[in-house]
Amino acid sequence: MTLNIVMVEPQIPQNTGNVARTCSVTGAKLHLVGPMGFTIDDKKLKRAGLDYWHFLDISYYEDLASFFHEVSDGAIGADAAAPDTSDYDFYYFETGSPRIYIEPRYADNAYIFFGSETKGLPAPLLERNLNQCVRFPMRSEVRSLNLSNAVAVGVFEVLRQWGFPEL
Repeated sequence: MTLNIVMVEPQIPQNTGNVARTCSVTGAKLHLVGPMGFTIDDKKLKRAGLDYWHFLDISYYEDLASFFHEVSDGAIGADAAAPDTSDYDFYYFETGSPRIYIEPRYADNAYIFFGSETKGLPAPLLERNLNQCVRFPMRSEVRSLNLSNAVAVGVFEVLRQWGFPEL
């Protein structure tokens, strides 16, 4: 079973390093979608991931349209800013979404998306794919979880549903 973590325009290298470490210890594949707020050789990124980089399955994409085009084998055009992805096992984690993250039954090869620390995921993408949007229950007076913590919670829910394969 394959779990895919998609980070869209991450800005803080330590968060991305922490997510890379989570992917390394769980076997999830990491997809980094640019533009990013740092370079991959940033020492803060590497420090957060520590010595787990050789366990990491990672892919890089120039932008979200390039990501959709590549993972859909061209079925989703590279110029699509907000494609309809209802035919894919894509789940968008975003505050304010209608469903709680434990409601979907995540299929093998699921992709779970997380937006940048400052902007989240693009509103047109979320609006077009509302049925695939999920959120974490939180107190209303607090904005959100830290990105790397949110990814870890999402990853372990999917793996819990799958019975923690290979762990």
